[in-house]
Order: sequence, then structure tokens, then C-alpha cells
Amino acid sequence: MSSQTELERPQVEATEDQLADLLGSLALDRDDHVNAPAFVVRPDDVQEALGRLRNEAGFDHCSCVTAQDYDDRYETIYHLRKYDDPTQEVSVVVPTDKENPVSESGNPVYRTADWHEREAYDLVGIEYDDHPDLRRILLPETWQGHPLSQDYNQDQPQVVSFTENRNPVAEDHHNEEADTMLLNIGPNHPATHGVLHLETVLDGEQVADVEPDIGYIHRCEEQMAQQGTYRHQIMPYPDRWDWSGAGLLNEWAYARAAEELNDIEVPEYAQIIRTMSAELSRILAHLLAVATYALDIMGDFSATFMYGIIEREKVQSILEDLTGQRLMFNYFRLGGVVWDIPEPREQFFANVRSFLDDLPERLEEFHRLITSNEIIQIRTMGKGVLDPEVAKNYGATGPVARGSGIDYDIRRDDPYGYYDELDWNVVTEDDGDNYSRLLVRMREVEESAKIISQCVDLLEDWPEDERNIQANVPRTLKPDADEEIYTAVEAAKGELGIYIRSDGTDKPGRFKIRSPCFSHLQLLPEMSRGELIPDLVATLGSLDTIMGEADR
Repeated sequence: MSSQTELERPQVEATEDQLADLLGSLALDRDDHVNAPAFVVRPDDVQEALGRLRNEAGFDHCSCVTAQDYDDRYETIYHLRKYDDPTQEVSVVVPTDKENPVSESGNPVYRTADWHEREAYDLVGIEYDDHPDLRRILLPETWQGHPLSQDYNQDQPQVVSFTENRNPVAEDHHNEEADTMLLNIGPNHPATHGVLHLETVLDGEQVADVEPDIGYIHRCEEQMAQQGTYRHQIMPYPDRWDWSGAGLLNEWAYARAAEELNDIEVPEYAQIIRTMSAELSRILAHLLAVATYALDIMGDFSATFMYGIIEREKVQSILEDLTGQRLMFNYFRLGGVVWDIPEPREQFFANVRSFLDDLPERLEEFHRLITSNEIIQIRTMGKGVLDPEVAKNYGATGPVARGSGIDYDIRRDDPYGYYDELDWNVVTEDDGDNYSRLLVRMREVEESAKIISQCVDLLEDWPEDERNIQANVPRTLKPDADEEIYTAVEAAKGELGIYIRSDGTDKPGRFKIRSPCFSHLQLLPEMSRGELIPDLVATLGSLDTIMGEADR
């Protein structure tokens, strides 16, 4: 498959008919997805179709891969976007035979398809015959059946063989010929934000290769969402995907998809409240990322970590006043928010302004403690370098992408909420190392504060008789059968996307979560080869992965 550099790749907008002409005979049919044209291709034409859309139409971002099981077929959907303009979207739909669900892999075109297709194989049962490493990713290799397939027997006993839990320090982990050793880091390691196992091949003290082993805390979030009603039962779950405090951002990801699917228009006043609360939630997540990063790298629990936690407590108290919860907020509702600013409003706004007024001095302290710290600088500058083209090939987004100079932020590039009415900037750093990702998160806290301040100004002056917090949403939502949508928001870790396929009932037929942490963990081998073991831990921390979101 031929490749092109970013400068050579065209960035012109193509209409649906032009995309159809580009695909030509590869497109067997068209499928209408909300927000994106969709083209049906044969299982053996996947790479050719994806290659044309990437190289000739500029769709350089494979944001998500969804697999599902129908009565008469299996189906893989590649959701493609552009880093320069994510509002330009297209889906490639690949149906496969029910008795022989085999398809070409998209991995040669989009490297990020590797893990996504492994997940599709693991949970749904679709095979990708030229995939470089097709095996289970969330479940043990000895698992019988595929949990998201229609014929899965959930009562079937499962037996995990001894080899799945073999002695991690056995002699066969040392390769005498190559003088390498396999070192197991985890699955219970203090430098991972959740249960993660790193199978690390060492050549002396250098990392020759590393494979993240995930799936230890798979919590069936997609399955639970498919069993819940759109209107009432799904919204409590998104808070639990990323437990760093980013719950309101996660709630917005589901809300945006379900609202567009059901043609629900959120009142302007509620959009401002959402925007303010979401940025408070982003600050919660970034403060934890920065504080724990110092703990990961130099074990600084008493000063830097606790300073970050103190500031988080202030934000949590504000959000507790607003939502009633300190972490699992469950504040958004389809069509708006559950209730208005708490009374007395003046006191709530005063508390927010007090936090914002003190924040610049606190951030200056963080810069003195962290970014100006010689140990931090030695451990992060020039380490874990991520080239922007590699980042795009793996679907990197959020601070990970912006730390490599990729100017991509869904809040600005695919506006939702009230972001396009406010004055703020997208933060990027060009060095692409661990230090750059740290700086991006710290500077994004400043931008979030600017957004919150503007929202408070608007909310304070909003006429009392126009404070509409929810649209008039029907008690029961039943989108038309076979409506399909993929939307995303700029969550704390990056692009958090939701795919929903309706089946004509009040529950989704398919609910897919596109986790930025899942995509970012694929990058760890690319960023760590040739570096030392401590650098591997620092690079892992710079990705700010939450395993509850990666495993879902």
C-alpha cells in the first residue's frame, strides 16, 4: 500500500458522490448513517477502500472500529475522520458471512486498527485473515465463545489453563541466544492507574519491546448500556469509565450521541451549564494526572501530589454543590441537566470565582514544583518521543496528540455545547516527549479556567424567566430501527466517541465506546523501544491512561 506524507496528502472536502466515484466498483451499496455517508465494501476489498479514502480523500484519522452481529451477517464499521476537519466523516461498512466471518484487516492502512480488530475478534467473533497478531485482547486465550455474538452461551463454564497464570520468573523467560529477558511489570504495579500488565522484553537495561496486556477490569459497560433505556438507565454509567473526575465529559459523550440520534435540541442556558461543569470536570482529571505523574516519576507524595489533591478537593466541592456527588456525578440528562445552579446562586458563583482567582498562583506553584524540577526534566525531556505521523496512524487524540504538535480539539473543530461562543485557545507543544504532554495538561487547566469564568459571567446575567435547563424530551425514546450514529466529545484523555445502532426499541441494539486510553496504550511500544526501564514507566504515566476506560 503506497504511503504519503502529511504535506502530500490532499485536504480538500469531498462530497458523498465524489467519495462514491473515488471508491468506484469497490462500493457495493450506500448506507445512511447520521452525520456520515457510509459505503458497503466486500471483505476482500477493505485495504483498497481504506487506502483510497486515506491517501486520495484525506481521511487520515481512523477514530473507531465497531463490530456487531446481525441475524444474517457479521459487520465491521471503520469510522473515518480528518484531523484537519473532523466534521468530514465517512464510514466503511464490511459485512461478512454468518458461517465464515472473515475479512481483510485495516491494519496496513491504519495502524490503530490492530487493537480494534483484536477486540472485534475477541468479543464478536470476526476474523481478520491478514491481521499481524490476531488473538484475544480482553479475555484469556482459552475463553470459549465471543460474548457479544448472538450465539454466546453465558452459562458455559470457562476454564483458564495453568499457562495463563504461569510463574512470571520462570527460567524460560531468559533467551540465552539473544541475551534478552522477559520482565513482567504488573499486573499490580504502583505506576499504573488501574490494573495493567506490561510484558517487557529487556536487552540489558534497555527496552527491546513491550506489550501492554489489558482486560483485567473489563466491566461489560457496553453490554450494560445495551440493556438500559436511552432516557433513564444509561446515563449513570459513563461516570465510571474514567474515574479520574472526567465523569461529566463522559456523560456528554453519551448525551451528544443520543440527542443527535433522537433530534433533541438542548436549550442554550443548559448548554452553558454543561460547558462550565464539563471544564470543571476536565480540571479534576488533569490535576490528578499531573499530581500522580510526579508520584510516578519521583515518588513525591508529601508535596506535589498532595498539593494537586488539595486543589482537586476544591473543585470536587464545587461540583458536589452543583450535582450532589463528588465523583460519580450523574448530572447530565438527555436534553439538558438535571437541575439548575444551586441556591443561593450568588454563593455558588462566589465559590467558583474564589477558586479561579487562586488558581494562577497554585499553577505557578505546580510549575515550580514540577516543570522546573530538575528530576522531572531529566526523566521527561527527550523521552517517550512521539512523532506526529505515528500519533495519527495510531489514532492519538487529546493531550497525547497535542503534545506532538497536532492541532486537533473536537471542542473547536466539531463544536458542541457553548464552546464556539467563548474565547479560549487550543494548547499544543511541538517536542512530542513526556515533558510536552505534561505541559499541555497544565496549560489546558488555564484554558479551562478561562472557559469557566466566561460561563459564570453569562449565567449570572441570564434572565430568570429564561433559565430552561431541559428540553421537552419524551418519557420513552424509540429511534427508528437501524439508525446509526458515531459522535465524539473532547474528553480529558482525548476523543471519547460513542456509536449507537437503534433497533426500534427503547434500548440500543449496539452501543460501542471509543476509548482514547485504549488507542493510546497501543503507542507504548513505539514510544519506549530503546529506552531504559524507568523511562518506560515515565512514558506510560505521560499517556494518562485510566484502565477502567481502556477495558470498559
